[in-house]
Order: sequence, then structure tokens, then C-alpha cells
Amino acid sequence: MQKNSEIILEITDITSDGNGVGRYEGIAVFVPQSAVGDVLKVHIVKVKKNYCFGKIVEIIKPSDKRSNNDCDIFNKCGGCVYRHINYTAEAELKQRTVEETMKRIGSVFAPCEKIIKGDFMRYRNKAQFPVTSEGSVGFFAVHSHRVIACEDCLLQPMEFRSISKIFEQFIKNFSISVYSEETGKGLVRHLYLRKGEKTGELMVCIVINGEKLPHSDALINALKNEVGNNLKTVVLNVNTKKTNVILGEKNITLYGEGYITDILCENKIRINPLSFYQVNRNMAEVLYQKAQEYAEADGKKVLDLYCGAGTIGLSFAKKAESIIGVEIVEQAVKDAQFNAKINDINNARFICADAKEAAVRLKDENIKTDVVILDPPRKGCEDKLLDIVANDFAPERIVYVSCDPATLARDCKILATFGYRVLKYTPVDMFPRTAHVETVALLCKNAN
Repeated sequence: MQKNSEIILEITDITSDGNGVGRYEGIAVFVPQSAVGDVLKVHIVKVKKNYCFGKIVEIIKPSDKRSNNDCDIFNKCGGCVYRHINYTAEAELKQRTVEETMKRIGSVFAPCEKIIKGDFMRYRNKAQFPVTSEGSVGFFAVHSHRVIACEDCLLQPMEFRSISKIFEQFIKNFSISVYSEETGKGLVRHLYLRKGEKTGELMVCIVINGEKLPHSDALINALKNEVGNNLKTVVLNVNTKKTNVILGEKNITLYGEGYITDILCENKIRINPLSFYQVNRNMAEVLYQKAQEYAEADGKKVLDLYCGAGTIGLSFAKKAESIIGVEIVEQAVKDAQFNAKINDINNARFICADAKEAAVRLKDENIKTDVVILDPPRKGCEDKLLDIVANDFAPERIVYVSCDPATLARDCKILATFGYRVLKYTPVDMFPRTAHVETVALLCKNAN
């Protein structure tokens, strides 16, 4: 196989990150935006020792799983990977990916419940738009920080489109400088938007390389005229570091209270620019309901590790005897405490600490728990934390919520060495059209 050669290839499989796979003369060929069953003419763009990458030149015979692409920048943007196949095929693929990963990495052969599907249009309540040097907003290209301008993302609420246009016009009208990652100069870095799905409340946050946005009153007035009373707050987030991390630690409120509220599992939730909140509110409710089903937390003591703004734990609070939430982000802990207060929840306590550190602290307090909720970041849990959870807290049940099947499977295998076995698990499609999928698993001590 040589670079720039063209071959005829049938796609027989697809990877978890959305690349179709075919074999040509025994060599695996990975092709983006292809579907199982496609017969393609493929141009080879990169050759490795045992595999290569290609791009589609012509679809000779389309797969029955294909659907019409409805996004103009699908082949450029780094967000969606499945806009070229129908949603049924996407959900089946995600179900298979989770099952195979749990078996291969975790040696988990417990039943996988049917994936829970969701709406695949305009489900996101958050967007972080980088700004081009010309003042347009968009998304980063695949494996790049090159910004692709976007008129309207079909995963985002319609309001985000109109807000983006106002923001772009503001930058141009007042010649506001745009930050350059190469030089570290320029003011505006990102436009960051959040929406309360149930309340309709909107937050506009401008990430800047400084502490003042010139002519901000003009921007606020234009936004109020466009979205009316739904505009609840406008915030500056200060990020003066030469980094590709989007948000800084300091917020300056220009309008409103600096936060919005939403309703999740019947609880009011305060959301500020630094709060963690699931980007798909409707499917988050489904996920948390599944976690409640697995936890059987009625009258039980629940420890919620990596609790964020407390949303999972607080959804258990009316049934559980007590909730202890642990989170390393101080602002998130403040939000969790505030959320407990405004919902008249008095059996919840929140600790600001690393999950491992807090687990040691609670062990020293001789606190016992019946149910442990684990909802770690993508990298999963540290071995020491799993040891402490399994051997010191020794709960009846562990409910593990994960956004990465590979680290979930790895951690389930570690927990198995401490006597915890997966009884069942469920994929939940929180992120349709993307390669990501959430999974919730139930583990019990010495389960057969």
C-alpha cells in the first residue's frame, strides 16, 4: 500500500471514534464518515506499518445504514462523527461498543441492558465557541485549533445562533481584538453560552484575555433586545494565561446575578460559568433515574464521589437517609450547598476535596455508607480510591456512572479483585451524533 494510491474498499466494521474499517490485501484501512456495508473508492492519505488511513473519493454502493448529511461543516468540524448514518444504526453501534469494551477490558459478562436513546437534534444546553481572527465564531477542526465558522449547529438551541450573530456584529462594530494562541495577544478568546432547558434562562459568558470588555453595555442591550427576559446574566470569564484551557478561575458579572437556574429531577439547580452540568438535561434525568434504580437508596446512607454541583446526590436526597457529596472544585461545592438550600434538602453534606483525600477523611471519621456513587472524569478512578471505597467503606452497592466505557471496564476489573461484581449495566446516549456514550453500572459485593 502506498500513499496517494486509490483502492476499492468495502467497509466491514467501525471504530468507537466513528471511523469505518475495511481490509485491503490484509491491511486495515480506516476511513472517516463511512458506514458498514459501504463500497467505496478510497484515496490513501497516510500509511503505517500495519494499517493506513484513507478518505472517500466516491461512494460506489451506499450502505443501508447511511442517511443524508444535514450539516454543511460535518466534514470539517471536530464535533459530530455520525451525521452520515441513521440514528438507529448509531445507537446499535454504541451498544455494541460498550458491550465489547466491558468484555474485552473488564472481563465483564453481566447483562447489558438496551441502550436508552434520546433526541438527536438541539439537545445541548452548553456551547463553547472559539473566535476566528475575523471575529466569527465556530468550532475547532478535527485534531486542530483551526476555527471553522458555523452559522448554526444542529446540536445547539436556536437561541445560540442569534446570540452568536449579535456577538459577531459587536466585535466587528467596535473593532474588538481577538486572542491569538500563537502570540498570546488580543482580547476575546471564546463565546460561552448556557441554557436552562426547563426554565429557558440564558447565560452569555465572554472569555477574555483581560478584565474589561470595551462597550459591553452595547452588547448587553443588543442581547436583551434579541432574547428578552430569557437573558438572565452576562459574565466575563478572565483567562490571561497562555494556554488552550478555555476557562479561567475568575468571573466578573456584567448583568444579572452571574448564574442561571434549571430544574433537574424536580430540583432547582444553580449554574454559573464554572459549574459542571450535564450538557443534555433531558437525558441526564434518564441517566440519574437509572442510577436511582440501581442504587435502591431508600433509607440508605449515600456517598457521592465527584459530585459536581450535587445533581446526582440531590436527586436521591428525598429517599435516602443522608447524602455526602465530594468534589474538588470549590465553586461546584458552593453550588451544591446552594442547590441543597433552595430545594429544602437538609440531609446533604458537601466536602471540597479530591475524591481520594475525602475518602480517607471520611474513613478517619468512621463514616459508613450503604451506597457509593462514582461519577469520575474521563480518566476514571485512581486505584487507591477504589481500594478505599471497596475495603474501607465496603458499601452494599456501587453505582458507577461513566463517560468512557474503557475506563469504566478497567475500574470494574479492579473492583472485581476486591469482591465487587457487575450485576448489570446500561448505556445511555447522552451525546447523539458524537462518538461519546454514557454508561451506568451496578456493582455488588460478592455477587454471583
